[in-house]
Amino acid sequence: MRNLILLGPPGAGKGTQAKEIAARHGLIQLSTGDMLRAAIKAGSAVGRKAKAIMDKGELVPDAIVIKIISDRMEEPDCRAGAILDGFPRNLAQAAALDSVLARRKKKVDVVIELKVDDEQLIKRIAGRFTCARCGEGYNDNLKRPKVVGRCDVCGSTAFTRRPDDNAQTMRTRLMVYYRETSPLIGYYFCKGNLRSVDGMAPIARVTQEIDRVLGEIK
Repeated sequence: MRNLILLGPPGAGKGTQAKEIAARHGLIQLSTGDMLRAAIKAGSAVGRKAKAIMDKGELVPDAIVIKIISDRMEEPDCRAGAILDGFPRNLAQAAALDSVLARRKKKVDVVIELKVDDEQLIKRIAGRFTCARCGEGYNDNLKRPKVVGRCDVCGSTAFTRRPDDNAQTMRTRLMVYYRETSPLIGYYFCKGNLRSVDGMAPIARVTQEIDRVLGEIK
C-alpha cells in the first residue's frame, strides 16, 4: 500500500504528475472535487449533506470531505495505493487525515513537494492558452504553435485563455497557498515522509524524479 500526497502551489504541475504516477504505478488519483461530485451523484448520506451545503454556496466542512476521502480509500481499486490530489489543504485537514488512516492501520507513505520559482511559475501560468477545438495546450514562453496562429494537432486557428490565468490572479493564489497550505511542508518534514523534487524541470524529468522517490520507498 502506498498513499501519496503531492504538494505545491497552483500551477506547479500536481494534476499532470498525478495522472502520470497513476498510470505508471497502478495507483488511483483521488481528486477532492471529483469525489464530492461522485458522492452527490450516488445520493449517499454524506453526498446529500455535501449537496445541501454546496447548494447554499458554502464550503463543505473538513469532516465531510474527510469522510468522503476515507470511504473512497476503502474501495477495492485503492488497495495498491492512492494519490491525493487537492487534499489536504491545511494543517487541520492533514491531522484529520492522519487520524482516519491510523484507525484503519494505514498512513500517508510519502509526500512529494514540487518546488518552484514563484516568478517563473507566474510567467508559466500567465502565458498559457489552449486550442479551442481539441484542447491542446500552449504557452507564450514555453510552447508556441509551430505555425503561428494554427494548432499543431488539429489545425484550428481558434484559441482560448482562462480568465484567471494572469499575473495578478496568480499572485493572489500564491498568497493563499503560502498562508494556508505551505505549513504542510514543515508538518510532513517533521513526520519524516517529505521528499522534494524540482517542479520547474521539464515534465518528463519531474516524472522521473518522482519515480525515483517512489522506488526508494518500496
